[in-house]
Amino acid sequence: MHDVSRVEQLLEEIAQGQKLALSELYERTSAKLYGICLRVLEDESLAQDVLQETYIKIWRNASQYQVNGLSPMTWLITIARNSAIDRKRSLASKHTESIDDYDLDSEESSPETVTYSHEISRQIEDCLGTLEAERAEAVKGAYLEGLSYADLADKFSVPLNTMRTWLRRSLQKLKGCMSQ
Repeated sequence: MHDVSRVEQLLEEIAQGQKLALSELYERTSAKLYGICLRVLEDESLAQDVLQETYIKIWRNASQYQVNGLSPMTWLITIARNSAIDRKRSLASKHTESIDDYDLDSEESSPETVTYSHEISRQIEDCLGTLEAERAEAVKGAYLEGLSYADLADKFSVPLNTMRTWLRRSLQKLKGCMSQ
């Protein structure tokens, strides 16, 4: 079944209260929606929280989705993006600082911190270089671009479970490389 029509079907099933449909929708779309949340929030923990809120909103509002010829991903992405923006706004209003509150000796922008960040970035790039080119590209697609497993499987013309295996093994290899 075409992926767009399957997502539409899943939204219909979710609107009818079918929990398994939500689980499948999560499998198909969570990587993409997480990537969007992460881009807006720039914090992994917050992005995970907002992703969970997004699926709660999808569960509650699936009956409001209307097939209109547009991709259902547009609707899902809008929910995720708006949720992330709302969270960012609420955090910004709580974290207004006066100049007196700002720590001028903050280590965040110290030369040591900047150097350390550059070293970590270089190490990640070096470790990605140890992977086969396709697998490195798949890891970047999943974790930097927010592509779903299904999107990556289509892009590389491999079965979905193969893509999951590629990513899991690649992450294990990266973890080993980073710990050296």
